[in-house]
Amino acid sequence: MEAERPRCAWSVSPLMIAYHDEEWGEPLHDDQALFEFLILEGAQAGLSWETILRKRDNYRQAFDHFDPAVVARFDDRETAELLANAGIVRNRAKIAAAIVNARAFLAVQEEFGSFDRYVWRFVDGCPRINSWRSLTDIPASTAESDALSKDLKRRGFKFVGSTICYAYMQATGMVNDHVIDCFRYRELVQGGSEGSAALS
Repeated sequence: MEAERPRCAWSVSPLMIAYHDEEWGEPLHDDQALFEFLILEGAQAGLSWETILRKRDNYRQAFDHFDPAVVARFDDRETAELLANAGIVRNRAKIAAAIVNARAFLAVQEEFGSFDRYVWRFVDGCPRINSWRSLTDIPASTAESDALSKDLKRRGFKFVGSTICYAYMQATGMVNDHVIDCFRYRELVQGGSEGSAALS
């Protein structure tokens, strides 16, 4: 049965199990999806990821399905609407950061051809395969997330500290941080060569 599969210990609720099984750690190369995770990881700061997942559909509606070109044009009217939207995290700094980040995201796309091409450079185009035995072994940040954070900040991005960047790297499959006895670990190791497509 699905519930009996060995999983990372953090996947305890039905929502988190579905996210763990279907998304977390899967190498992601679609720019709009990469933008979505960038905004959601920033929104998560200080909150649980399950809280963000519960609000995810509301975020998709409020942020035009995470189209960075649309979000980049948000003005005071849209900001006010977002601050009044009980379906998302109504934090003024996080909402402002999402708009700023959309503009910075477009600038990266213009420079590199895609955000995918830019961000996967920080792991040389292939997922980092780790071998953690326990959740307590997994770091909160790494040299790679430090480098990504520093470069994103230099480009004007907000809410992109190293810990947020590492969570982003985990979510988008830039690193495989499933513990080694999790069924998804081996699945992702076997499919890990797909990450090389980012720099082709």
